[in-house]
Amino acid sequence: MRIYLAGPFFSPEQIARIEIIETALRQNSTVEDFFSPRLGEDGGEFPMGSPEWANKVFHLGVSEIDRADALVVVADYVNDNMDSGTAFEVGYAYSHQKPIVVVHELPEPLNLMIGQALQCYLTDGHEVANLDFNNLPYQPYTGKTF
Repeated sequence: MRIYLAGPFFSPEQIARIEIIETALRQNSTVEDFFSPRLGEDGGEFPMGSPEWANKVFHLGVSEIDRADALVVVADYVNDNMDSGTAFEVGYAYSHQKPIVVVHELPEPLNLMIGQALQCYLTDGHEVANLDFNNLPYQPYTGKTF
């Protein structure tokens, strides 16, 4: 299985959560390959923030979601708001009928749109190492939503 790892990586805490899942994906025997935007192409030939850079990074992300068999999402909130890029990736993957695994480690409610889109809800990124992506279980989110 090829996995797309979605989640913010703007702070040291967010990067640490992403790194845990990158490691877990490398350890998972049902994962052949994964794409993590944090480790992917950064649009290097264009200045960061430029329209050309944004176009290149956007199209790379969309094409990698298209190539993926499933999405693993780090639901990382700031003031009850999911990172907007991550929310887009979830919506795009859902609209293309990709299974979505959400890792939600913070003790906060989950947005109902994310909670309803997911197939498998986890509370610890280390759990991804043992997840069978070939027979992905249905583990719904049953907590508080907003």
